Amino acid sequence: MPGYLLVFAQSHSEFRLPELQSVAELLGFALSIPTDCDPSRPFMTLELQSEEQARLLAGRCILIKSIYALYAQGGNYEELHAANGANIHLWSSYANDTSFKFIVTGYNHKIPEARQRDVVEGFDYMRFMGKIDLKNPEIILGCFEEYDSSAGQAITRHDRDSQFRQVYFGRLVVEGSARALIKMFDIKKRLYYGNTSMESEISLLMANQALASPSKLIYDPFCGTGSMAYPIAYFGAQFFGSDIDGRQMRGKGGKDQPPGVLRAAEQYGVADRIVDLCTFDVTHNPWRCGSLFDTIVTDPPYGVRAGAKRLGRKKEIDEARKAVNLEQQLSARHKHEPYIPPTKPYELSLLASDLVILARYLLKPGGRLVFFLPTVNEHYEAVDIQTMLCDGMVLVANSLQDFGSWGRRLVTIRKATEGSYPPPSFSEERNLGQHTPGHRDFREQYFRGFKKE
Repeated sequence: MPGYLLVFAQSHSEFRLPELQSVAELLGFALSIPTDCDPSRPFMTLELQSEEQARLLAGRCILIKSIYALYAQGGNYEELHAANGANIHLWSSYANDTSFKFIVTGYNHKIPEARQRDVVEGFDYMRFMGKIDLKNPEIILGCFEEYDSSAGQAITRHDRDSQFRQVYFGRLVVEGSARALIKMFDIKKRLYYGNTSMESEISLLMANQALASPSKLIYDPFCGTGSMAYPIAYFGAQFFGSDIDGRQMRGKGGKDQPPGVLRAAEQYGVADRIVDLCTFDVTHNPWRCGSLFDTIVTDPPYGVRAGAKRLGRKKEIDEARKAVNLEQQLSARHKHEPYIPPTKPYELSLLASDLVILARYLLKPGGRLVFFLPTVNEHYEAVDIQTMLCDGMVLVANSLQDFGSWGRRLVTIRKATEGSYPPPSFSEERNLGQHTPGHRDFREQYFRGFKKE
């Protein structure tokens, strides 16, 4: 199969492979990822069956900047030109009368203009006779030099020039069009958002992990201000959201106005794909049958900007107080006043385990659970994720967004069983085992500065 060069955006390197594999699965074709692939590098060589597959990937993957048909690569220009000469069948059809443009660029290094000209002239053996057109060329030829980071090194840019790790050469097939969605869903331009709203690039990456597409029904049990609703609905899926605090979804609009989430959905033209927004505690949910949703995707609250809550009281009250409380409820109903039930904190490790069990009950076979899990980097171990899994649920991807002493992991889990399971009980009297995961009591660790007590 022909080779292609994927040029990635310089962000979220750990999310590149999971997104690429998820989008390929969504589009219906398999990818053969090289075993020695390093996702932290900005370039990846990949075999695809056709240029059409490259265009499909670039039209959906948020982290792809462009895809080139790969003509050659090497550790130096001698190797590159030798490989390019051997692949004359790939580019000879463009040599006679095709207008072209040539670009030379470096990663982690700015190549001097004089040497850029020397690099271009080094390809004179290709005998391209077409017009050089910098504005509207028929093809664009690109040469990419990959340099290691110079951070912390006492080295000048002049000394560093030409000391690249690898050089690639190819023809542009397609520019990544999906990255334009980052600006489209920019929170600053949104009609309704809150202090817990997720940045647009991350929400789009989660939507790709969720395999959002037409005919899918996707659920967010911690909907909040609806950050996940908009990209999921934009990709054609039907969205259902819930939250224990309905004020987050409604916003401060008047009674005659639609909820804030729906107002923002109208801004993006996807309000008709928001099935409903409901207020309830996920541990006291109304679902009476399972296998409802294709995907559950969410960013659970973990206590930094907003804490996770569940119904209940922090301290038990005596029978006399219960009677008074019941009388208050009945009085509020009689006067048609809203009754706000008491809530208590929902510890993160319990929430994460409950979420996996709930997903096993609510997901269709093969469905995915996609969620963020904050962890203390120093305390994190791979077993932290494994201990959350239950029978029938398997790990698909685990990618870290690093913030230094802590990070949040985008975890993707698939329901790998067709068996039916009873609704989860969400009992608080559970034995989570002897292992203490890096995300247990995350809120307390965060405000303690991740220092020992």
